[in-house]
Amino acid sequence: MDTKRLIPAIAICLIIMLGWEKLSVHMGWAPDRTQQQNQQVHTEEGAPAPIPVVPATLPETPAFTPTPGRTMVVSTPLYEAGLYTGGGFLESFRLAQYTVGTGADEGASERVNLIGPLARSKASLGLLLDGKPTWTGAEWSADASDLRLDAGETGTVRLSAMMDGIALARELTFDADSYLIHEKITLTGAQERRARLGITVSAENLSFGASQYNETGVAWRVNDSRKEITDTDDLAKGMSASGMVQWAGVMSKYFMAAVTPDEGTDLGIRARYEDTVYRAVVEKPDVRLVPGQTFESSWNYWIGPKDRELIKNAPNDLASAVDMGWFSVIGNVLLWLLNFFHSYVGNYGVAIILLTVLVKIILSPLSYKSYKSMERMKKLQPMVQKLREKHGDDRQAISRETMALYRTYKVNPAGGCLPMIVQIPVFFGLYQALLNALELRHAAFIPILPFTDMVWLADLSVKDPFYITPIVMGATMLLQQKLTPMGGDPMQAKIMMLMPIIFTFLFINFPAGLVVYWLTNNVLSIAQQWWMLRKA
Repeated sequence: MDTKRLIPAIAICLIIMLGWEKLSVHMGWAPDRTQQQNQQVHTEEGAPAPIPVVPATLPETPAFTPTPGRTMVVSTPLYEAGLYTGGGFLESFRLAQYTVGTGADEGASERVNLIGPLARSKASLGLLLDGKPTWTGAEWSADASDLRLDAGETGTVRLSAMMDGIALARELTFDADSYLIHEKITLTGAQERRARLGITVSAENLSFGASQYNETGVAWRVNDSRKEITDTDDLAKGMSASGMVQWAGVMSKYFMAAVTPDEGTDLGIRARYEDTVYRAVVEKPDVRLVPGQTFESSWNYWIGPKDRELIKNAPNDLASAVDMGWFSVIGNVLLWLLNFFHSYVGNYGVAIILLTVLVKIILSPLSYKSYKSMERMKKLQPMVQKLREKHGDDRQAISRETMALYRTYKVNPAGGCLPMIVQIPVFFGLYQALLNALELRHAAFIPILPFTDMVWLADLSVKDPFYITPIVMGATMLLQQKLTPMGGDPMQAKIMMLMPIIFTFLFINFPAGLVVYWLTNNVLSIAQQWWMLRKA
């Protein structure tokens, strides 16, 4: 294997892995994502016909006294929710520990509201009975006192309704120490029949700021397979899926509103984007009601941030909503180390630098081995060139004698690349960790540009507003290329010199935390190479 082809190949692989998805979407190369779902996924127009309700003449409904609807406030140390008792749906859900903006930004003191005014009209947490909304088609009654919980406490809100001869009872249990809401739904019918029970979750844009690395969409997990659609054009057409549903909902990189049954069971999912609101419905398609018996169904809702510590105990693997791809194991370890450093220095920018230093130290033996191998290969290049001149177009002879030359001087042609390949999972694990870390949202590094009053790296989850760090990163890559031993192939040299330009444009809109990591890694690599050059 020829190392001069391996080095640019690995660099190009890095670029493809980092940028292909975004580039393909912008250039129109990406296929329709809804067509990539398994055979259980359909557009709403092609969805299977719903299970029909068995016709029945219903007797007179039992006595039921509705009460006027009002907004019941549920407040905990984590959030304040507005629950409308006249329909059993959320009007608002404000997070106590998260704001829309930072510093002097507009919305710096405004709390994140996961159920905005537009989403209110889509009745998040509202029930559907046989596809009909109970919040408009039923009469409701509730114990309408507000619920205020302190740390360690739980509380239950009870709602009841009558619709189409079916009595509905809802018990919503709130936990002051979690964003998980548990519900028990009870249905009672006066006559034997079949029905469909659906639960809806809806939300507006949960990204709270424009970023191509933090998109809002609909995600779900069915049959242990995670799916996600963020393209609003695809979602506007509607989608549906069925199978062993574990969870489904609306989410961005940092927040989500999701529903999950107590246990995995065969359910249906429908979702649509309309009126700038994302809406998902999880439906139990075959509810059998028998006179004199009640039907009970238990559900859970997660409305809040994707806090890894809090969500890890949620049912049905809801923690998989925090997606770090193939390298999640490595990413979780690196995030633990990141928070460990932050607990001492109190600045996530400094913590990223310390984490990068630690990773560099651990991988330094591999980097040293790679550098030494490339140095030996560089020294053999004149001999390899003479062999090419000697044998002309006889590739077999060139290959045979080149390998003999490597054996004579005990050089492994892949020795410079294999250590780099070993490091790739670590690099991408850290990349995914920093990209998905809720901790970096609104985390400041250097909030004010030195010698000015301009806001700079006040939020490591968004891009550098002045593009200073990606430009400096590109310059360090260029210097690193100058110090790296190269072969004698002019084409290889040109390709490698293009890498700093390509990476600069690739990183120009990356979250600042990622750029700080890569910039620090480059500076450390330059120092390491300079030391090895001195030693050589």
